[in-house]
Amino acid sequence: MKIYVLDAFHLSGVELAEKQAEVIRWDDPRAKNWHEDADGLMVRGKKIAAEDMARAKKLRVISKQGVGLDNIDLDAAKAHGITVCRTPGVNSEAVAEMALSLGLSVVRRVTEFDRMTRAAGKVQRANYLGYESWQKTVGIVGMGNIGTLVARKWRGAFDAKIIGYDPYVPANRWSELPHKRAASLEEMLPQVDILSLHLPLTPESRNMIDAARLALMKPSAIVVNTSRGGIVNEAALYQAISSGKLFGAGFDVFEVEPPTSDHPLMSLPTFVGTPHAAAGTIETQARSSMLAASQLLEALAGGQPLGQVA
Repeated sequence: MKIYVLDAFHLSGVELAEKQAEVIRWDDPRAKNWHEDADGLMVRGKKIAAEDMARAKKLRVISKQGVGLDNIDLDAAKAHGITVCRTPGVNSEAVAEMALSLGLSVVRRVTEFDRMTRAAGKVQRANYLGYESWQKTVGIVGMGNIGTLVARKWRGAFDAKIIGYDPYVPANRWSELPHKRAASLEEMLPQVDILSLHLPLTPESRNMIDAARLALMKPSAIVVNTSRGGIVNEAALYQAISSGKLFGAGFDVFEVEPPTSDHPLMSLPTFVGTPHAAAGTIETQARSSMLAASQLLEALAGGQPLGQVA
């Protein structure tokens, strides 16, 4: 049995897989020929398209580290009888922490001040005032595991007023968390000081936050995106921030990754960007790698892992 690990994984999961199968790692020249004899794949961001599955001669299972599945053609997997697993919940704490960090970095201009300090120039601090977060209104789009943690963090640390929007969860979601439930984005957006996005990229969510919806927000508001690039229209966001109609934004994800150094958003002082690193903690990577490997092995043995989606 051969398992190909196509992206860099924490070694905990690789070593677990090696106990039961021959493992070909991402840094092995043989990895590019996985279509020939892979029984299972472990992937993170590697794209597995329909044509890959059509070429794969023995592939039975794909185990994806993380929650997002936009790099895997699920319809093709189902058509070829290939099981797909993911690792939900493992990175929730790390991503929630990053969402909070990005929000605070933007509103208190932390990254902007860091750039200025490194440039060794004199900073006229009165010209760069930020905003406090105490009792501000935070809008959470996507009330799943990560969105829930983010809401609790803003509420616990800053006594924030929470508004949730998610048409796919029941009315009693967050019954233990003081909040308001918005019936639409149009209802939510004019109220929020911080908009935090926690939803998958789908045809419905692509360009969900567009020019028209950004125009509904306060000039002092910010947008935080740690979910997927493409949910926010980046050109519209640039126009909103550069024209002073929005204060700033913090993104861990972009429509094209990695973004180029001349990406328009990178020229904005009140924009903070990180390289899709929200799950990048030692603890999360170790847990995710172990779970990706264990689910792959379980599925190859004929079981049905909890993270199975196809």
